[in-house]
Amino acid sequence: MPNIAVIILNWNGAKLLREFLPAVVANTDPALARVIVADNGSDDDSLAVLKSEFPEVEVMAFDKNYGFAEGYNRAIKQVDSEFVILLNSDVAPAPGWIAPLSEYMTAHPDVAACQPKLLSYTVKTKFEYAGAAGGFLDCHGYPYCRGRIFATCEEDHGQYDEPMPIFWATGAALMVRREVYIEAGGLDADFFAHMEEIDLCWRIHLMGWGIAAVPASVVYHLGGGSLPASNPRKTYLNFRNNLLMMHKNLPDATRSRKLLTRRLLDTVAWAKAVATLDFKTASAIWRAHRDFAKMRVRYASHPQADLLDGSQPDILVGYYLRGKRRFSQLSRKN
Repeated sequence: MPNIAVIILNWNGAKLLREFLPAVVANTDPALARVIVADNGSDDDSLAVLKSEFPEVEVMAFDKNYGFAEGYNRAIKQVDSEFVILLNSDVAPAPGWIAPLSEYMTAHPDVAACQPKLLSYTVKTKFEYAGAAGGFLDCHGYPYCRGRIFATCEEDHGQYDEPMPIFWATGAALMVRREVYIEAGGLDADFFAHMEEIDLCWRIHLMGWGIAAVPASVVYHLGGGSLPASNPRKTYLNFRNNLLMMHKNLPDATRSRKLLTRRLLDTVAWAKAVATLDFKTASAIWRAHRDFAKMRVRYASHPQADLLDGSQPDILVGYYLRGKRRFSQLSRKN
């Protein structure tokens, strides 16, 4: 039996399954991996589509929508593969995408997780927002990538084709050792969706494991398949979960100071939304901070190590004041 399980979480995504699943099936070597769709309580015709059009794909059917995080946790507990790949339902892998990931993980037993290179499904010469060629955090906890800083995605000219250690691997196409995933506690179900893979990667690092980008493997990601970037629900989850992630994973010695700085920066974002009459975004940011204040009491245990140790760049300064739009322009101290 293959030692890799490719798991696609689906919720009311029959259209996406029809568009993207054929590439997953065609380009996934069955000798290396099995393809599984975990259905998150869909009430469209997803299950009928899978049965009639993709009989070769394994199906798990859940009784309700458990969200991205808990949906994957439940699915991963039900497989017995050495490795799992969390693959978004709006991802089309390129031919031969599995082998480089498998080979890298086999050759690097100290690495717990990795990701392929993510390119845009609609503009295939550009990196895709969700993970590009590997993710990092700046000194304020803002995520950015090789190939993407804030909303600016670079053209792919092979400039980031070398494999390298990264801070976080995208949840759009995340390969992880199943036992490490479970030992780390999996994705935080309280996050529901967004930032949960960065939080997981942070915890994996704290356990002593490495994470890597493997650009020899390529996938094409549509992005916004569930919620568009401008959706207030997505804004809310991103702001709330980023604060929760920092609260969980920073030590007592620096957590309060760094969270205060981040909350002040979020207040600037809120003020900008108000000034531009974008009241839906402003409301989402306010609700995110309100709910963070309520939810943070759930996390009473904190690490001693500070992985935001000050060596990371400040991408706010680099991007907005110095015009640095590309990863290659950043230095460790910006």
